[in-house]
Amino acid sequence: DPRLPSCDCDGVLHMILDAYGQPIRQAELKEPQTARIARHARPWIDPALVKLTPREVAQRLAAADDGDLSAQHRLFADMEDRDATIAAAMQQRALAVARLPWHIEPPPGADAKEKKAAEAAEELIRAGIDALEDVLVDLMAAVGHGFAAVEIAWQRQGDAWLPDLYPRPHEWFGVSDDRRSLALLDDSGRGQGLRPFGWVLYQPRRPKAGYVARGGLYRALVWPFVYKAYAVGDFAEFLETYGLPFVVGKYGREATEEDKTRLLSAVASLAHDARAIMPLEMQLEIHKIAGSGDGAPHLKMIAWADEAIARCVLGQTLSSEAKSTGLGSGVADLHAQVRQDIRDADARQLAATLTRDLIWPVVALNFGLADPRRGPRLVFDTSEPEDVSTWAEALPKLVSIGLPVPARWAAEKLGIPAPEGDEPVLGAAAASAQTAQTAQTAALAAGDDAQRVTQNASTPPQPDALDALVEEALADWQPLVEPIAERMQAIVDEAVRDGATAAELIERLTRALPELPAERLAGQLARAQFVARVAGVEGRDG
Repeated sequence: DPRLPSCDCDGVLHMILDAYGQPIRQAELKEPQTARIARHARPWIDPALVKLTPREVAQRLAAADDGDLSAQHRLFADMEDRDATIAAAMQQRALAVARLPWHIEPPPGADAKEKKAAEAAEELIRAGIDALEDVLVDLMAAVGHGFAAVEIAWQRQGDAWLPDLYPRPHEWFGVSDDRRSLALLDDSGRGQGLRPFGWVLYQPRRPKAGYVARGGLYRALVWPFVYKAYAVGDFAEFLETYGLPFVVGKYGREATEEDKTRLLSAVASLAHDARAIMPLEMQLEIHKIAGSGDGAPHLKMIAWADEAIARCVLGQTLSSEAKSTGLGSGVADLHAQVRQDIRDADARQLAATLTRDLIWPVVALNFGLADPRRGPRLVFDTSEPEDVSTWAEALPKLVSIGLPVPARWAAEKLGIPAPEGDEPVLGAAAASAQTAQTAQTAALAAGDDAQRVTQNASTPPQPDALDALVEEALADWQPLVEPIAERMQAIVDEAVRDGATAAELIERLTRALPELPAERLAGQLARAQFVARVAGVEGRDG
């Protein structure tokens, strides 16, 4: 490929470096790093944990702090499989980012080559990676585990290098000797450093206290999960036995072990089958259960664990509050969203990772860019478009009183993109043309002359004597309006800086109306109205 740099004798691609300055070898691009590691060819899937005790949990966490991550991440995977609250909260947080619109933009002050590379990279990513949203969800697993690794397998299609993305299990990775970075476990047990341009490695949080193992939220969710598991088990056992009477068998002092065994068998048979046989001299007593059967202590423990999980992952617990307080759908609708600051932080960190580990390799290999600092970057659109109906009502009122509203600012507020080239747009002109055409069609249907209708529609009305009088009365209106417009423009600018909504802007303008210098303008308008009315009366009398 003439666009790609040449290779030296070691297969190093000249001028192509990763985001950390490491050179790229062409041979390493042709084969994924895990392809020749036997232990990953047929990965062993551990069964779900049958019985999890606090002692075993503590041992797994301690082993992770010592560098062995496998047991900890198997525990984390089991938590996702066994706890519906954890699975739902994590999926909700992942989808909040994955469904955001995204684009690739050039660096600030980009030249023509950098702009072209950004446009081509976005086109290539959108066309070449069909399941990018699924990959984003896989990468968001790093929120719980502390990291997520997606391997890149490069394929040549024509003149282009295209990435195929494969999520890899967390158990495939260990920590380096300094415990500050990840290594791919191999057959030797020592681990390998991750190849440049070979991985998308997402680590949303800095390793706590220098330990990679402590970076995920699952470290905080382990104990609520364990306590909830015990509470659920105890509650299930309680439901199994609640309502059944206690059956007590009595035997005499002379009873042998065989007699005791027969009596115990009779008690068990009576409890389950309501049938039993026993010697005549033995006795059975049946005691009826008295007391509440709501299982409140167990359910309180389960509710506490669910609230702790929701608070840790989503930042709030409004689902339980809406259920217990009977609040309306507004609370439930709010709970349906991840807290905006958490979502925006996830989007910002994930975009930085994708820019470093995916976008830069694509543009470096395909477009010959050499400086990672001047490469394009992926950006998620986290802005919330304003209520169009509110602005549609507010903007005409603001413009009608002389407020100079920039069209660009209004388009940004409403999330409306600027038209490109000669792209057709909706506007007042089109609406006016359609209205004129409708009027012309109606006139023709009524038998009017089409030529006269067209001429009347195209000829602007001529000013009469009344218009001249009003114009003369308002000859100096502009100096009167300027201080009012300047004051209102200052209010709008302040609202834009504060990020105020349309309703808040209207409220600010309403509060400022008594302070506006409108006395002279009102007097001038009154005189103009008086002149117009007098002229109208004289016209009728004449």
